[in-house]
Amino acid sequence: MAKADTSSIFGSSNEFTLDTVRDALIRQEDTIVFSLIERAKFPLNSPAYIESPSLIHGFRGPLVHFVVRETEAVQAKAGRYVNPEEHPFFPDHLPHPLVPPHKYPRILHPAAASININKDIWHMYFKELLPLFVKAGDDGNYASTAASDMECLQALSRRIHYGKFVAEIKFRDAPKDYEPAIRAKDRDALMKLLTFPDVEEMVRKRVAKKTMTFGQEVTLSDNKTVGEPKVDPSVVSRLYEEWVMPLTKLVQVEYLLRRLD
Repeated sequence: MAKADTSSIFGSSNEFTLDTVRDALIRQEDTIVFSLIERAKFPLNSPAYIESPSLIHGFRGPLVHFVVRETEAVQAKAGRYVNPEEHPFFPDHLPHPLVPPHKYPRILHPAAASININKDIWHMYFKELLPLFVKAGDDGNYASTAASDMECLQALSRRIHYGKFVAEIKFRDAPKDYEPAIRAKDRDALMKLLTFPDVEEMVRKRVAKKTMTFGQEVTLSDNKTVGEPKVDPSVVSRLYEEWVMPLTKLVQVEYLLRRLD
């Protein structure tokens, strides 16, 4: 029997446990690492990020904005954003789904729908992360570059917004630990409850090892790998330490503050 895709908690069993959430997060590490490796094939290609009124008729803005916005519109028609795991970067005026909606199990508090920090993720990706792992230069592949950027953005967004599911399962497991801080609107107390340094260190080491393993050329002699990894493992470790895990905890705090509404 084929194993269910554990990159999502909405598998065939619809079981919602700490283990299913943990499995989904670990699988999403693979997606993030592979998307960064794919983006690293291209140089920076800065013209994709420069506003050019004459580039696309009727559209003002950088090419990457156009690619992400229009792709999200198509995906919205196919029902992508009905899934509570998905969050658009351009949520205004998304078209309605044209396919019959899938009925996802109601796991999260309804207030979860109001939490979308993709503006922060967008800024982090383009201003902080991208210069760390792509080479300077311009090879003219702007559309492919923008499409690759979108893959990275969506993978990061899904991982970070999974903080809602993490917060929900933690709240269900120990509501009495969280309720006083929630009622007091004490963000610092909630952040302390959600922080586990040993776990975070393990995650940083794991994503660095995955980046090293996935990013090397494989030969058929003695199962050896050759050359430098396509993305520096320390960059991915830093990505998780400085942005992915802090932003995930921010999502968790924002969710918990609304959990008793």
